[in-house]
Amino acid sequence: MELHNVWFVLIAVLWIGYFFLEGFDFGIGVLTKLLARDRAEKRVLINTIGPVWDGNEVWLLTAGGATFAAFPEWYATLFSGFYLPLLVILICLIIRGVAFEYRAKRPEENWQRNWETAIFWTSLLPAFLWGVAFGNIVRGVKIDADFEYVGSVWDLLNPYALLGGLVTLTLFTFHGTVFAALKTVGEIRERARRLALRVGLVTAVLALVFLLWTQADGGDGTSLVALVVAVAALVVALLANQAGREGWAFALSGVTIVAAVTMLFLTLFPNVMPSTLDADWSLTVTNASSSPYTLKIMTWLALIATPVVLLYQGWTYWVFRKRIGTQHIADPVH
Repeated sequence: MELHNVWFVLIAVLWIGYFFLEGFDFGIGVLTKLLARDRAEKRVLINTIGPVWDGNEVWLLTAGGATFAAFPEWYATLFSGFYLPLLVILICLIIRGVAFEYRAKRPEENWQRNWETAIFWTSLLPAFLWGVAFGNIVRGVKIDADFEYVGSVWDLLNPYALLGGLVTLTLFTFHGTVFAALKTVGEIRERARRLALRVGLVTAVLALVFLLWTQADGGDGTSLVALVVAVAALVVALLANQAGREGWAFALSGVTIVAAVTMLFLTLFPNVMPSTLDADWSLTVTNASSSPYTLKIMTWLALIATPVVLLYQGWTYWVFRKRIGTQHIADPVH
């Protein structure tokens, strides 16, 4: 396999890892309004991701950096054409990180409520906008002969991309709900399981329509297999949730994300950004990639650094693996 193909696969893996990990992260943020009934329960939900949320975002930084180094043409066209939605996502991630750290710094109710509202919206908006962005990447955008995006921001708000946004929003919320059921005890755990059923059913309908649309537009046999795996995993995740097997439900909701994102990249290849103006103007793994020497150096660096990062992040999840409940929340001391 040629190195530009290898790096296309590696970038796909990085995005899959990011959506798997940040997916339940965003879902928990959304649940601070949908599931938590009081301030103690909000603290429980936030504490389930407190030790890991910033580590999850490393996958995004790595995916962006790898794209910049391995496919500079793709990076340039993507970040210039999608400047506004990506800027909104960046601002949300900055505010979200500050909200996690500053929420408990003062005892005033208004102070904490405002930061909790910030956590909700800065989780919901990126969860939606990532789906819109990837929907446009797969569908194709207006790219001219110079590989520059010549459309407007309104061109990105097409039905397919908006449906993709709803899919990622509901799927991440479902992923977060089963994670909440896995990581909590008591009444909040039971309510999380009940909410997971309702959110999961909506997710299943939206995801099925979106993935079938994707398959009809540009899928093949391998993408069809990924579609079947995604839908089957989501259905079995719902059954596992109803049976009280939260671990299986969370793992299978993760499989749904992995299979769905895999299907998008399978449909995209060998393009990295198709042009809707002329197929010959599309960015591909060949015309958008760096030199073979650059890719070779990157490959060696990845082989050295990746195992260390995976081991460290896996250790973090192992250390903070226990369930928590409102009885574990100490009274705030200021």
